[in-house]
Amino acid sequence: MPELPEVETVVRALRQPLIGRTITGVRNDWPRHIGTPSVDELKMRLPGCQVKSIHRRAKYLVFTLTQGETLIVHLKMSGHLAVVDADLPADKHVHTVFELNNGQELRFRDPRKFGRVYLVQNPDQILGKLGPEPLEDSFTPEVLRQRLNGRKRALKPLLLDQELIAGVGNIYADESLFYAKLRPTRPANTLSEDDIRALHAAIQKVLHLGIEREGASIDIYVKPDGSKGDMQNAVAVFRRTGNPCYDCGRPIERIILGGRSTHFCPHCQK
Repeated sequence: MPELPEVETVVRALRQPLIGRTITGVRNDWPRHIGTPSVDELKMRLPGCQVKSIHRRAKYLVFTLTQGETLIVHLKMSGHLAVVDADLPADKHVHTVFELNNGQELRFRDPRKFGRVYLVQNPDQILGKLGPEPLEDSFTPEVLRQRLNGRKRALKPLLLDQELIAGVGNIYADESLFYAKLRPTRPANTLSEDDIRALHAAIQKVLHLGIEREGASIDIYVKPDGSKGDMQNAVAVFRRTGNPCYDCGRPIERIILGGRSTHFCPHCQK
């Protein structure tokens, strides 16, 4: 699933071709793609709306439109957004298309069909329960301490909880815990103040690195232009099972924690 750096990369790539464009129509052949409203209502409300701005919230793309509307897209496991010429043939995995006033289209390709589109007038309807953004100045070590305070759960599942911290997924949770030298299974309520500061710094470090490298093309994620990101070439532990740790040389291990593959160095992470 695209995480914060991947979604941020998509947002940045879509701004130039979309901001200022007007949506003239919508096509959809998979109604479950549309979370709210109904497909018919979406087709009535969107035409005539102009794209004013595009930003990211957690793993969501947020398109602020005219007429008081906000279009929100979650790519889920396999979603891909691209702006292309309308006469370019679309493959069978393109399920939702936003027609534009310049002869182009924003196409939502989604082979696994888990992605979702929402059209709302109050973004909090979809985004209101999300936790703080980990790259904002307001996300301090003290905020992280408060979010983890008293929790007995293992660190890895907590980092994946979008109501706790927004945007961190499997890749960047594993990487953050490696750089913080903390085991994924470590109960959150056992962390010292130094541990909290190390984890805070590590989260920000790996997310910034992921954005700088335009995301991790480990499974099927690619940028809107079809090219790959480069974060997969910079991971320290994720999917490096059996390979030597870059710090100590011992093999990286893999376990299942909270139903998710989890990678760590048993020697360096305590």
